[in-house]
Amino acid sequence: MDLRQDLLKNRWFWLVAFLGLVLDQLTKTIVLQTLPEVGDTFALWPNVFHFTYVQNTGAAFSIFTDGVHWLRWLSLGVSVGLMALAWFGDRQTLWEQSGYGFILAGAMGNGVDRFLFGYVVDFLDFRLINFPVFNIADVCINIGIACLLLNLWFSYRLAQTESPPNSK
Repeated sequence: MDLRQDLLKNRWFWLVAFLGLVLDQLTKTIVLQTLPEVGDTFALWPNVFHFTYVQNTGAAFSIFTDGVHWLRWLSLGVSVGLMALAWFGDRQTLWEQSGYGFILAGAMGNGVDRFLFGYVVDFLDFRLINFPVFNIADVCINIGIACLLLNLWFSYRLAQTESPPNSK
């Protein structure tokens, strides 16, 4: 197979990953330019949803606080692994391509922050439910997981309809 065919066999993976990464980095850049101080906030819907600039040195929900040194390498490893899967692996279903693409966008988005700044820029602040502040990369990872779970569900349902009924 040539280089172009290798890339195109999982084209949705690459497209989703690219668009997710661009959206994540663009929104973080806007936050850094408009909310210069950590803790600065802008209420879109007061006491419900704010943009609040937070520096997260850990992972989701601020677990592994100050773990940025090894988390940056984990982000890089996950990113390289997913790209290798899409490049060298078989053609994936649309749900797999989307799921892995979203996860790559999230891993790369937060990984870029960890390598450049030593922390992840978080800003999406749902105050109504007192949820931890997060970012677009985190959203991408969760959408990716949902896509992969849907792929499993659809595969299971398809396998059930294709298997012959048990005869007793």
